Amino acid sequence: MHGTNGTPQGGQDAGSVGGGTAAVRIGCVKYLNTLPLVEGLGAWRGAEVLAAVPSKLIGMLESGEVDVALASVVDAAREGVTALPVGMIGCDGPTMTVRVFSRVPLERVGTLAVDTDSHTSVMLARVIFKHVYGRDVSVVDYHAREHAVQGGGRPDALLLIGDKVETDPPPPEEGYTHQLDLGEAWKGLTGLPFVYAVWMCRAGEERTPAVVAACEVLDRARRHNRMRMDWLVDARAKERGWSAERAGRYLGELLRYEVGAAERQAVSTFLRMCREMGLLERGEVRWADEGV
Repeated sequence: MHGTNGTPQGGQDAGSVGGGTAAVRIGCVKYLNTLPLVEGLGAWRGAEVLAAVPSKLIGMLESGEVDVALASVVDAAREGVTALPVGMIGCDGPTMTVRVFSRVPLERVGTLAVDTDSHTSVMLARVIFKHVYGRDVSVVDYHAREHAVQGGGRPDALLLIGDKVETDPPPPEEGYTHQLDLGEAWKGLTGLPFVYAVWMCRAGEERTPAVVAACEVLDRARRHNRMRMDWLVDARAKERGWSAERAGRYLGELLRYEVGAAERQAVSTFLRMCREMGLLERGEVRWADEGV
């Protein structure tokens, strides 16, 4: 388990596994929704925790900048990675922080400006618009921090992810009267939960001492943090611009962190649909505990 400050106790020191001295490098996102997975990891002396937006993490993993990463689930379909079933970011209905805002009715959206922080949510939006609204939407990059697409100006329809949906959404006076929670839409379409991100390593390294040690600590961190959600909300919500009430519902009720059979089915279903739409070249995931 962990101490009260989140320090791993009783596990391997990954900085010395295999006789080496290098720390295990863990890539993750610093949104509120990742805290139940990563809170306390910074105190583990065997690890170096590196933060980036979701869309950047797969490149960091492939280049060797990190050893494990909480990367977008669509990136799990790549040839060179293995999914580690020790934690995920998902939902089983509304997500709250993966949302389309539109000035026009959703069935009329033709172009969607998409948050450049995400891979999975962009493809999920395209799947939902195709299968729910019969729309093959085109996408353009939306730079959320500048509140504009390239060239400037707010688009008619945009996809935002992460804390900014709660803390910096489009102002109501700008006419974004139509909204769509993509987690809720996916649940209505398929009856399945949804997985946005999962821990991954490079293929072939899942049984190395460093990755095994990391998985043990990540699994314990998730279990420990699950038991102290109230503390996480009290300690971390305000500094991220969330109210305690909204953060408590978000972390404690809406989000899911355990990789189960239904979640694996959801990943398989989603990636197959992406492949059928021509959004991915392959739709299979290699899970470390399945020997695929």
